[in-house]
Amino acid sequence: MRIEYEGAVKIKGNLLFFETVEGVGYNESVTLRYKDKTLKGIVSAVDEKITVIEILGDTYGLDINNIKAEFHLKPLKINLSENMVGKTLDAFANPIDGIMESVEKESDINLGAYNPAYREYPKNIIVTGFSAIDALNTLVKGQKLPIFALSGLKNDEFVAKLATQISIKNSLIILAAIGMRFERAQYLINSISNKSSQITVFLNLANEPTINSLLLPRTALTFAEYMAFEKGKNVIVILYDMTNYANALREISSKKEEIPGKKGYPGYMYSDLASIYERAGIIKGKKGSITQIPVLTLPDDDITHPIADLSGYITEGQIVFSRSLHKKGIFPPIDVLSSLSRLMNSAIDSTHKRFASQLYASYANAKKIENFASIIGEGELSELEKQYLSFAREFENIFINQELPRNMQETFEVAKRLLKILPKNEMTRLSQKELGEVYDKE
Repeated sequence: MRIEYEGAVKIKGNLLFFETVEGVGYNESVTLRYKDKTLKGIVSAVDEKITVIEILGDTYGLDINNIKAEFHLKPLKINLSENMVGKTLDAFANPIDGIMESVEKESDINLGAYNPAYREYPKNIIVTGFSAIDALNTLVKGQKLPIFALSGLKNDEFVAKLATQISIKNSLIILAAIGMRFERAQYLINSISNKSSQITVFLNLANEPTINSLLLPRTALTFAEYMAFEKGKNVIVILYDMTNYANALREISSKKEEIPGKKGYPGYMYSDLASIYERAGIIKGKKGSITQIPVLTLPDDDITHPIADLSGYITEGQIVFSRSLHKKGIFPPIDVLSSLSRLMNSAIDSTHKRFASQLYASYANAKKIENFASIIGEGELSELEKQYLSFAREFENIFINQELPRNMQETFEVAKRLLKILPKNEMTRLSQKELGEVYDKE
């Protein structure tokens, strides 16, 4: 028997403030009816007097005097199926570019993070095709490695290439596009069209209700968990752009009249982001894995901004973009000295470690000399310092900058050619055998 309640108090955007009904719980699914209009909703806050319902749809024209609410006593669930692979879906996992041919199961989208005691330690690398990541900040299967992008750069192009270049056996790519403008979403979809059958896109446009931006990453991760831990796939989830997600969280919090934290974001943003980022990893006894690559655009290029700051605490490293490299025409403009992959050493061999260490040390020394030269002039530098400057330029223009993807062998062939610019006695991190590979080869 359907029981509907009246008791709407006020509407603010997509939030409906409703008199609390006994027995209603947090995260419960609600159906709202207004005349001939039916909308879905989720209970997002409950106290003794008021229940806040987030309305999942257009609230234009709703009158609080005629709204009826049916509480379902269960959380919001989505349909799941292997047929979703290669499709474009909305925040509720409904196909935008077709129909769902079959439904294999339903699942709650708000499943919590995995217990760390049940996880395996990540130890297998994933090749992205970008040398600055693969050699120096290696992505590891099961890792969560965010990208700190900057506004005005070729972020869409980078994300599209990342989605199509990633290489790992038995993989599935999920691109969760959050709060995208239509033309950017269209660019992304067109750019990945050559591999569209292997990439599932979850799409939330900027003109949709704000709450959809909060739902979309959870919907995408629910599908990722299904494909990883029930179908055995190695799933890579790209969450782009988490800044739009955080801004939606701030907007909803403001409408709820919650006490704001730093820069207006809610004080619980850390735990909210953790509830997303911690849905990655390898579970003991399960075949598949989930690797997360959240991409966020730093407001005002500020790496200490709360979104980047909190993301950095929860995740296992970061890939940082550089505006100065972008101005030099370098793509992708990855600042390798500010970037870090905390799980890299668990996955790479000793040769990889030594070459990565040598590249880091040589480039860091070259950047110091570059700063020094900007003060005293390049003409005052020693011959060795000029060699380091030459190495830095070639490293940025040839190693970081790349149009086409490289496999690991190609990446290290380029690295060895560049290290040869420097004298042999400057190679303090390499073994004798590796020195021979750098200097004795034609």
